[in-house]
Amino acid sequence: MASPADAAVPDPPPWWRTLRADPPVHIRVAIGAGLVAFIVLIWWLVTRGDAITAVVSPSKLPSPGAVVRSLGSLGDHLAEGIFATFERVLLGVVIAALVGVGLGVFAGTNRAIGSAVAPLVIFLRSIPMGALLPLMLMLFATGEQQKVMFIFFAIVPFVFSDTVKAVSIVPERYVETAQTLGASNRQILGKVLVPLALPDIVTSLRFQFGLALGYVMLAEAIATTSGLGVMLNNNERLGNIEQNYALLFIIALLAFGIDFVIRFFQRGVFQWRRDL
Repeated sequence: MASPADAAVPDPPPWWRTLRADPPVHIRVAIGAGLVAFIVLIWWLVTRGDAITAVVSPSKLPSPGAVVRSLGSLGDHLAEGIFATFERVLLGVVIAALVGVGLGVFAGTNRAIGSAVAPLVIFLRSIPMGALLPLMLMLFATGEQQKVMFIFFAIVPFVFSDTVKAVSIVPERYVETAQTLGASNRQILGKVLVPLALPDIVTSLRFQFGLALGYVMLAEAIATTSGLGVMLNNNERLGNIEQNYALLFIIALLAFGIDFVIRFFQRGVFQWRRDL
């Protein structure tokens, strides 16, 4: 009779039968690439042919081939536009990070600060961003200041709220352990709360880059000579719909690239967080 030690250990269930399990990297890449290929195939099917035979008119949705061919006609202004837009987004997000994370950390540890700032944060999160743009035009004289501060005011309430949440969800047992060891409030803040909340704060900033790229398109529609938003507006006036679709894909790739780079370093720095 076999002993319990000799009994075979059952194999774990495969990832597709396990809740919240990550598939292997090559499977994830294949699934993502497959979905993109499927969407492009549907796009090609509904746009093939001319304006009469196509399911969707080229005036509304150009074919994938027409969009790809239009990339060459974007000219030398594309690199200039990408640089100008990225510079505005970067400055706006950095300022929002300095203010939002700083206030959020103190509000997450001191409820009085949180109560004082909460009405302003709720106001900024609730107001339509289109209504905020004219205010930026009045408050800030130069064009670049208007756009950077517009991005700042658009995303700083979200950075603040996410920071407060990240600090608040740090398990209380870590704070109690530090207090047992004789740590002061300042030491608990700097060595316990902030380090443990930092991965979620960086995740929030990753998402804010994508949000800022959307807002900067709105800001670049007014009194601007360079930027991807300017190129979108100019092509819309000229009826270059293929170029606008190409620009949308470039903006999406730019957002994806920023997110990928930040996430790459985030995973390297916070290796103990397997969920990043």
